[in-house]
Amino acid sequence: MAKILIVEDDKEINRLLCEYLQSRNYEVINAVNGLSALTLLRDRTDIDLVLLDLMLPLQSGDVVLTKLREFSGVPVIVLSARDTVQTKIELIRMGADDYMTKPFDLDEVEVRIEAILRRMEKRAKADGAEKLQHKELIMDCMAKTVAVRGNAVVLTSKEYRLLELLLRNPAKLFSKANLFESVWNEPYFNEDSTLKVHMSNLRNKIKQYAPDEEYIETVWRMGYRLKQ
Repeated sequence: MAKILIVEDDKEINRLLCEYLQSRNYEVINAVNGLSALTLLRDRTDIDLVLLDLMLPLQSGDVVLTKLREFSGVPVIVLSARDTVQTKIELIRMGADDYMTKPFDLDEVEVRIEAILRRMEKRAKADGAEKLQHKELIMDCMAKTVAVRGNAVVLTSKEYRLLELLLRNPAKLFSKANLFESVWNEPYFNEDSTLKVHMSNLRNKIKQYAPDEEYIETVWRMGYRLKQ
């Protein structure tokens, strides 16, 4: 049974969504403001999809979405009375998976949910059997683990994502901006040292078990790639 978090401060809309989705055999969790939504999303890893209103108390929906994408890829459908094309484009670029304008049809909400969950299930099955390897480093995409010479390497979510991008594109030279914007979903600024710090930590964790081998190469003024 899929778990859906409804983030909506309008009591009537919240109630309608809850009752309808429960009647369709979904498990429903509620949040009525942005702060409580973020707390739930940080504390729980079993939420399969989020229905997110934009006009929320304490923290707006667009802020919730931005902060959510710093630590989670859970799919999000934005529900909003804003119907301009520009708003929809901005929200999709910020990390929303779909956008529905209020008032909406409940049957259509269900169809959109089904489509996203079906896509996520196919992706999980495709990734689940996959293992990525470079030299003596192995990434198990189902278990979300990394090992070097048989030793488990504990990575943060950002370090894992950086390494995954490099492993999936072994011949590609990534610019710093490309890596940063792919992992953080934010614009890259040259003076920001965030990427450099994460890449240094990633290298040090790998080097702990392979001190005689370089796995990530820095190309001066260009970016990073796997060391062949």
